[in-house]
Amino acid sequence: MAIENRNSQDSAQGEFKDQVIYVGRVTKVVKGGKNFSFSALVVVGDGNGKVGFGLGKALEVPSAIKKGIESAKRNMMKVPVTPNGTIPHPVTGRFGAGSVMLKPAPEGTGIIAGATVRAIMEAVGINNVLTKSLGSSNPHNVVRATFAGFQDLMDPYTVFTNRGLDQAEA
Repeated sequence: MAIENRNSQDSAQGEFKDQVIYVGRVTKVVKGGKNFSFSALVVVGDGNGKVGFGLGKALEVPSAIKKGIESAKRNMMKVPVTPNGTIPHPVTGRFGAGSVMLKPAPEGTGIIAGATVRAIMEAVGINNVLTKSLGSSNPHNVVRATFAGFQDLMDPYTVFTNRGLDQAEA
């Protein structure tokens, strides 16, 4: 299913932009026939470095999307974003058979990515990045691999303090 843009309002945390990455129909075969349900993979971000993803399952698509949004808001993480709207350094995230390579890009490059990774980058607020999805094209694996890459990113200021350097020395 195509990626769908939505905006949601959370009174405690402000404005979030959510995007539906994937909606799948799941069939459970039981003695009396088949039971149909839906699963929705959703990414939620504030466009300023906070992003999360969630999986919602329900008997109807809108309910599954709503559950996915709630799950994504509970599982938010902070991503370091440079002032020119890119990531601080290259990184590769891996999950299962999928891996996603993320590289910083100069101002004006835009988001060079597939649909799944593009939705995540837009939600987090990254405007200039080069990405390549390798291995599995399963949306669940690609999303988890992208978030694994985000976890490996380090803020330059944190690196300076961990090394005992002053930022003026760099």
